Parts: sequence; C-alpha cells; structure tokens
Amino acid sequence: MAIFTFDEIEDLEKIYKINLINSCTGFKSANLLGSISEEGVPNVAVFSSVTHLGSKPPTLGFILRPTTVPRDTYKNLKDLGYFTINHIHEAIIEDAHHTSANYSKEISEFDVTGLEEEYKGNFKAPFVKNAPVQMSMKFIEEIFVPSNSVMLIVAQIQELYVKDELLEKDGLINLSKGNVATINGLDTYAIPKFKKQLSYQRPKKIE
Repeated sequence: MAIFTFDEIEDLEKIYKINLINSCTGFKSANLLGSISEEGVPNVAVFSSVTHLGSKPPTLGFILRPTTVPRDTYKNLKDLGYFTINHIHEAIIEDAHHTSANYSKEISEFDVTGLEEEYKGNFKAPFVKNAPVQMSMKFIEEIFVPSNSVMLIVAQIQELYVKDELLEKDGLINLSKGNVATINGLDTYAIPKFKKQLSYQRPKKIE
C-alpha cells in the first residue's frame, strides 16, 4: 500500500497532488448548478461538492474555491438569492464537464453545449432540462473557511423535482434508475449501480 505523509504530499508535483487529494475522499456527487445574472445571462457549472447538511429544514451546502478570481455562479446566487441544483446523468456527462471551461460572463454555457435550460413557475434561475433530479435553492448564508480560503455556501431546498421512476415507496431516490453520475477526483465520471439497501441499525444485545 502506498503511503504519503503530510510533508511528502506538500512536495508532490502540482497536478499529481491535485488528483491525489481530490480523489482520496471517494466518489462525490455530480451536479450542475444553474444561475442567472442580473443582466439575464443564464449560467450553468459543474460542482462535485454538493452535500446534505440537514433535513429540517431541508438544507444543502457546497464549497466554492477562493473568490479572488471571477466566479459567475457565486456572483449570480448572491445577486439573485436563488439557484438550481441538477443531477448529472450518463447522457450529458461530456457537456456537463465542459461547463468547467472558463467562459466570459457574457456567454452562457447553455449556448456552447448540448445542455438545455428550462424554467419552472416563477423561479428565475434555469434548471437543466431532463435532469432526473432538480432542486430550486434559496441562498441562506456563506461561511468562510480561513484555513483553506474556501467558502461553504448554505442553501435551502425550495422545490424538489424527482422523476417518478426514481422515487421509492420509503422516500429513497434510487439514483441508479436514472443513471446518475458520480465524480472520482476532478474529471473521472462513473455510473454507480444499486447494490443493497440496509435497515436502520441498533446495537446488538451483548450477553
């Protein structure tokens, strides 16, 4: 088994280190965040850090890298207060990944990929059409993490859209049925398959 100490990690070649540390946490969620600028330009960008924070109220978070350079998603959600989260599925992996390219704020990633935007009700931010799971989100707060100069963005789910065939009787969203992707590291995608659902665990009685 390979062993990397803190000092050895610090001395690694840059790209090797980025790949190593980004993949050591395991598979991550693969989502497209949709937003819109004050000028009305839609934006969509891939994120692998969306995570559950709580169910009451339904709250999610994601990590933003330092905002010392322009971050269109961050500016849009701060200006508007709302954005969307859309699961990446097998059919759109290449287009979803291309949204990581650095386009100017005047260009919408929807216009340079095969991704299609759609709008639901009065919600201003765009959803990604045909995503098996879609969420409209309300920005709540941001928490700066000084040790790494990143930002935790906290938001609440306003509406949750799930394709019927994914929703199980107990409320589980069976992502395998939607061929929902996951990200390993920065640029490697996989389609996980349902294996087993286990019951709530209680301590064993010890005689």
